[in-house]
Amino acid sequence: MDILSNSFKRALREGKPQIALWAALADRYAAEICAGAGFDSMVIDGEHSPNELQSILAQLQSIAAYPVSPVVRPPWNDFVRIKQILEIGAQNLLIPMIQSAQEAQAAVAAVRYPPAGIRGVGSALARSSRWNRIPDYLTRANDEICVLLQIETPAGLAELDQILAVDGVDGVFIGPADLSANMGHLGNPGHPEVTAAIDDAIRRIVASGKSAGILHTDPARAKHYLEMGATFVAVGVDASLLARAAESLAAQFGRHRPAAATAQQGPY
Repeated sequence: MDILSNSFKRALREGKPQIALWAALADRYAAEICAGAGFDSMVIDGEHSPNELQSILAQLQSIAAYPVSPVVRPPWNDFVRIKQILEIGAQNLLIPMIQSAQEAQAAVAAVRYPPAGIRGVGSALARSSRWNRIPDYLTRANDEICVLLQIETPAGLAELDQILAVDGVDGVFIGPADLSANMGHLGNPGHPEVTAAIDDAIRRIVASGKSAGILHTDPARAKHYLEMGATFVAVGVDASLLARAAESLAAQFGRHRPAAATAQQGPY
């Protein structure tokens, strides 16, 4: 088995939709439960969830036995943290809050060994190379890393075409929650101005030949983006699934929590 070959990246290049679950509980046991549910991929969130390297590593290990591709979202476009996430075995990265071609170039450089990039060489210490048990790791790794960039601001949308033109960018992922906030519609990603901007962005990404992605837990909206040609669509969040299911069960026995009735409806 060639564990270095990136089936997720290959599927995106072939235009095969990858349906994802967002993993926000920061727990290896919960991640393994979800890994067997039938999703194509899982996004281990290091930006808004209480994940650090050790918990991300534990989740990568716990889901490795399942036919699901892990995608890791680091907290920021930071080459040091990206290097560490690569070393623990992540091959698919979703980099948040990209707003320019220069930031896109920095993200690509962070995942590539010199002279193509700036990733430090420490494969003898790393799970990524199975501690140098993959003999050709250093020469193949650059081509097997999948770089997805997240656009979440009007500034990022304005630079979308330039970002898409950056060599090494595999796809662009739209973040509806932050985008709506930055467009002046905090908590309202369904505002017509926001949905129009998202639709336009998805069209442009698809037209570029790169993979378009988004997170939306409304099945109708998720299917809409798939019909538009998006190939990396996250359709649920483990924390939200647990919260809503627990509230529903309690409600069946007359135990209502006031907050449950006002839970925000939106991409999450």
